[in-house]
Amino acid sequence: MIGQFDTVSGAHFAFTDRWGGVSAVPYEELNLGGAVGDDPDAVRTNRELAAKSLDLDPALVVWMNQVHGADVAVVDGPWGAADIPSVDALVTARRGLALAVLTADCTPVLLADPVAGIAGAAHAGRPGMVAGVVPAVVRAMTELGADPARIVARTGPAVCGRCYEVPADMRADVAAVEPAAYAETSWGTPAVDVTAGAHAQLDRLGVRDRERSPVCTRESGDHFSYRRDRTTGRLASYVWLD
Repeated sequence: MIGQFDTVSGAHFAFTDRWGGVSAVPYEELNLGGAVGDDPDAVRTNRELAAKSLDLDPALVVWMNQVHGADVAVVDGPWGAADIPSVDALVTARRGLALAVLTADCTPVLLADPVAGIAGAAHAGRPGMVAGVVPAVVRAMTELGADPARIVARTGPAVCGRCYEVPADMRADVAAVEPAAYAETSWGTPAVDVTAGAHAQLDRLGVRDRERSPVCTRESGDHFSYRRDRTTGRLASYVWLD
């Protein structure tokens, strides 16, 4: 259920795989996305199962309506279902409040400054990475009192540069904004490495404590991949502070 888990100085980072839930084909099993066509009751149950496996109160997990942009919301408590903002990043200064990102190939970026008690989470797909969602979430954390030199960053399972094939002109456009994202597939065609781009942006912002998941979602049968399956579920990535 929880494919990866890491704790650093009271900051917790968790990434799910696709197993241990109740969703049926083609969303089997632990689909956590509520906008992909799955049974809402199954999604609700899966979110409760995932949260409880992390010793989190499901009511204290904050979600967002992701739109592949660069807007950031500051949150200090759970919001109602009708109040969920259309943003691609969240930051909070409330310890114990978990921020969640949904992905099925995009790069989840989790951030925490344990000293300041500030956490952040970003959904960095190709459009969002190009639009600057990673610098935006770090800037929002800094405005709340975080220090980039103290921020711990973890990126979760995502499609790798060897598998993310794009047209040559798209690769050129992306690389013009973020050269580190320039890539080539394992079969020799143009590609984009969104995670590499996100890490390059974090590095320029002074975030040095970073780790990247080795999992490529397109290659892993244990993870959901939109590029591989099209109709599929969503993984979740969580960050919170004690």
